[in-house]
Amino acid sequence: MSTAAATPARTKQVLADLLPASRVRDAALVVGGAALTGLAAQIAVPVPGSPVPVTGQTFAALLVGTALGAGRGFLSLALYAVAGLAGMPWFASGTSGVAPSFGYILGMILASTVVGALARRGADRSMPRMAGTMLLGEAIIYAVGVPYLALATGMSAAAAIAAGLTPFLIGDALKAALAMGALPTAWKFADKR
Repeated sequence: MSTAAATPARTKQVLADLLPASRVRDAALVVGGAALTGLAAQIAVPVPGSPVPVTGQTFAALLVGTALGAGRGFLSLALYAVAGLAGMPWFASGTSGVAPSFGYILGMILASTVVGALARRGADRSMPRMAGTMLLGEAIIYAVGVPYLALATGMSAAAAIAAGLTPFLIGDALKAALAMGALPTAWKFADKR
């Protein structure tokens, strides 16, 4: 089969769909996505003046959503959140439970679902579309996380933006650049199979 003939069918797939379909596969992908997010959260660098550290967690959450699709991405991040609330020490820096930064985790659940739906429509196939997808995912995380931070800490909106958004913009641009190269490249390799 030529690549041109395979392309229309692939636009309805995410990377995880390339694996043989089964419930065991889906369960393993959901658990694996949650575990990847938990591991990435351990890469944490404190930000002076902010209760929110820089982590690999948001990058992993968005990667999980785009690679697994909306449904499995949602389930992975929901499992990650529920396990962390139940005491699994895999939130940033080995913490668990509700913290002022928990709103970002709620935002990650929503963002992974949205970027997964966009990936199913081909948003992970090219660098420009992937950049836009990642930036939208990051915006969703902040749209939930920053107001939650303000409410949880009593900060003003301006203080929450200064502590929970501004210090992370450069890192998020770098994460988007990494994803811009990673997912479209993975599709190029998959198309050569």
